Amino acid sequence: MSDVTIELARDGDLAEILRTFERFWGDRDFPRPLHHPIFFCEFGDTAFMARRDGEIVGYLLGFVAPTRDGYIHFVAVRDDARALGLGRRLYEIFAAAAAQRGATALKALTSLENTGSQAFHRRMGFTDMTEVPDYAGSGRTRIVMRRPLPL
Repeated sequence: MSDVTIELARDGDLAEILRTFERFWGDRDFPRPLHHPIFFCEFGDTAFMARRDGEIVGYLLGFVAPTRDGYIHFVAVRDDARALGLGRRLYEIFAAAAAQRGATALKALTSLENTGSQAFHRRMGFTDMTEVPDYAGSGRTRIVMRRPLPL
């Protein structure tokens, strides 16, 4: 197997991710509708794909919000590429791109139950983790996680 490269999203990436969705998310189907084309078409300059042998093995979808937050919508690594440090590499590349576009912090969300995500974000330097009731709608509490970017 060749090395993993990380590059910007290109045409066909959304279709490939959706075709191989269970390799990234297992039996969790809830995030499928949240993989909107807007992240590839309108925010393609902050959508990063990790590729190995021409296939997507990891990805990060994000954008820089008017609040100057580099918002991470999703990060995922395919089941056969976990433990390679791809999540960390994708975050680092996104953080640099977001800072270039004027972001002063990174922001990500997760559910109360997703302790794995919370632990990953702590390892990535997210120390501001706030439980926000009804963030995603009535009765849908989220953990809002933030990390300042170097100026």
